[in-house]
Amino acid sequence: MAESMSNRHFTMDLLPFTKPTITQDEQNAVRAVLASGWLASGPQTAAFEQALAERIGGGVRVLAFNSGTSALEAALLAADIGPGDEVIVPAMSFTASANVVLRTGARPRFADVDPVSRNLTAELALRALSPRTRAIMPVHFAGRPAALDALYELACAHGLTVIEDAAQAIGSRYLDREIGASGNPVCFSFHPNKNITTIEGGALALADQQMARRLQRIRFHGIEKDAEGNVNVSEWGGKMNMPDVNAALGLAQLRKLDAFNVRRAQLARRYLALLRPSPLLGLPKDAPGHSWHMFCICVDFAALGSTRAAFLCALRERGIAAGIHYPAIHLFGLYRRFGYAPGDFPNAERIGEQTLTLPLFPGMTDADVERVCVALNELIGDPAAKPALAIQPGGVYG
Repeated sequence: MAESMSNRHFTMDLLPFTKPTITQDEQNAVRAVLASGWLASGPQTAAFEQALAERIGGGVRVLAFNSGTSALEAALLAADIGPGDEVIVPAMSFTASANVVLRTGARPRFADVDPVSRNLTAELALRALSPRTRAIMPVHFAGRPAALDALYELACAHGLTVIEDAAQAIGSRYLDREIGASGNPVCFSFHPNKNITTIEGGALALADQQMARRLQRIRFHGIEKDAEGNVNVSEWGGKMNMPDVNAALGLAQLRKLDAFNVRRAQLARRYLALLRPSPLLGLPKDAPGHSWHMFCICVDFAALGSTRAAFLCALRERGIAAGIHYPAIHLFGLYRRFGYAPGDFPNAERIGEQTLTLPLFPGMTDADVERVCVALNELIGDPAAKPALAIQPGGVYG
């Protein structure tokens, strides 16, 4: 590394890697719900669902959930995914993408990802296809849309359901439509680190009205009512509904989503302009429709003669917090029990070993980005003296 990781100590305010933008608008919306006396799912939740459906377009219906994870689990259940089935899941994502498959009794069948976009591709999904495959779950990593047309063609050719994990992609666009407008189940998250937040929360967009009615049952104890209000429980259901207080916050945030995403893109492009090219540094690429949920880089810590832990410590000494998004899922202990091992998915593994998530949120200033870039350029040092960063045989990252 250009200098010792521990020979300097900086005292300054810590720049977090993410921070929700909460203003008086959001506070007033929450206060109004608290004063109304109706805190559980009610008129605000219905209004939030309608506003999301209008924004997404395509004639979809939107159902709100208490988390993006719940939305994914419910979508799998409504698609009759269960024991004996397999769902193709990218090995590079948050672990919830695979965990929900296990919750249904099915098995995730992992696939490697493209080394630049970190997304599942049709070619990589095809390699994971088996006679038990029932569905494909593409993840729009960090807000960059996956190449959906080829994935949907693959699914159609093999009779598979596509369930999009759009937890990181609210406001992203693929070709001429908003992510969520495909008509298939598309699941969003509104956790505090997402582009808009409902504190905790999620949503599911789809066109199939029969499946939507089933999802309504699944998200609330399996309950259905007839016209006279009589209750029946026809299948298992969870407690997955979104409360009104969360929905009110979401409505206030949704009105600002475009401005938030514009600012995220400006900050990301500032990073790309200021970070010094180096064979030790793998940068994300901009793409049409990218909502820039995160700005994830790869650093070849081994070639740098360091470790990620030491690098994170050095950034923190400079007043900069960074994240790790994500370790490769198939290498977690839970999934090694199913036979997965190092070497199975080299792109996901290399990304998982080298990834760092830099600060990115609408409240950042250009000066914040410059501060991060100065620190990174300093720590990585002179690229001319370093070996190349190879992600896969014959390929170069970025």
